[in-house]
Amino acid sequence: MDTPIFFDSWAGIGRIVVSGILAYAALILMLRISGKRTLSKFNAFDFIVTICLGSMLATVIISKSVPLIEGFVALGLLIVLQFSITWLSVRSQAFQTLIKSNPTLLVHRGVYQDQALRAERVSKEEIVAALHETGRAELSVDHCVVLETDGTLNVFKAV
Repeated sequence: MDTPIFFDSWAGIGRIVVSGILAYAALILMLRISGKRTLSKFNAFDFIVTICLGSMLATVIISKSVPLIEGFVALGLLIVLQFSITWLSVRSQAFQTLIKSNPTLLVHRGVYQDQALRAERVSKEEIVAALHETGRAELSVDHCVVLETDGTLNVFKAV
């Protein structure tokens, strides 16, 4: 057996500790420089970047085959790409339309919009759960429910 299962060496553990601390510090620094928007709950691209950052950070810390500087460059590249996409989406309506989804009305004045529910793959049980989360016992003609661009269900009183 070439690869130890439980323990390889103290040097390996030391490398993980040092690279983990440095990679984590570098990620925090890069995120602070890039601004709050980098990890916001806004659209699918933001979610993808968040997952990729976590995966890259883990790879930099654990993998012996990824030098620390290359890991920093990879983390920085993702943050720069995310910053660029958000910068463009704020300044270009066409680009924003390409990147960002639109909210979808799922319930209008207490009536389920079945076509929208199917298109967005949301069940009526999920709508009821969203109602319960907001303290409402059941759907009434006063309620509307919107699937927001970040995937949350927003329940509000119809005007």
